[in-house]
Amino acid sequence: MKLVFFDDFILGVVAGERVVDISDAVRDIPHIAPHHLINGLIERFDEYRERISEVARRSEGVPLAEARLRPPLPKPGKMVCMAVNYMEDGTRAAPAPINAFLKSPKAVVGSGDTVVLSKQRAAIFEHEAELGLVIGRRASRVRADEWERYVFGYLNFIDVSSRGLGAPPMDSFFPTKSPHTSAPLGPYLATADEVADPGNLAVRLSVNGVARQVFNTSDMAHKIPRVIEFASSITTLDPGDVVATGTNHRGLSPLMDGDTVEMEIEGLGALRLNVRDDLKREWRRETRLERETREAAQGV
Repeated sequence: MKLVFFDDFILGVVAGERVVDISDAVRDIPHIAPHHLINGLIERFDEYRERISEVARRSEGVPLAEARLRPPLPKPGKMVCMAVNYMEDGTRAAPAPINAFLKSPKAVVGSGDTVVLSKQRAAIFEHEAELGLVIGRRASRVRADEWERYVFGYLNFIDVSSRGLGAPPMDSFFPTKSPHTSAPLGPYLATADEVADPGNLAVRLSVNGVARQVFNTSDMAHKIPRVIEFASSITTLDPGDVVATGTNHRGLSPLMDGDTVEMEIEGLGALRLNVRDDLKREWRRETRLERETREAAQGV
């Protein structure tokens, strides 16, 4: 099942090229705001699955192309993001030590929204395409071999990073990772049964129609079972929390004013974004791999 918020944060299910309003089916879930509703549904999904499926079967819905999509998780309780968690197409000799950081839930935007680049003096702004895991039940000190019991579903996630902020020799994670609009996710939340093997999914991100990041989640250094085990050993994960699994850095490239970005993980739809930079800053159009290759050739 593919869950989505659309228009005025109506909760729906994507059925082919249409979206069906399921508000009536979940009306009795206590909520004040959209994020309470989706988190409550995630926590009690087994009670509502058949009811939602029945509504989807007998409702025509509206064309998906005519709906304004919203973030399927408007305000996750936590977003835990894995750091340096890819083998970079086998170029790393060994996995980096497992590590993660928190990203502000207030940074979330959805498909069709605009990423507004911070006015701080960043060295560069980059996209990081990631597979996002959505937690389905309270998770504390989960064993790696039990990870599947705790994952409700999956979605596209982009960690927009403002590089070069903070004191050398490393960035400060808060200004680098948590500015407004720096956590695009969506377009919908696919339940776990929609994805046969999250450890073997093609990931593609393009900027202005040019492919930049093209990799597979099989390149992950610390695999999903270990990621869930690690994250839940540090903090308790709750229904609706997001665990972003990291990215392959070789295809990272700059984001600039007027850019259009599209990210797609197979089976999870296409997350489309616009970029705005009021300061109109510019960088060389190249990926990290292209830059490293150029600098090596120049003897830099």
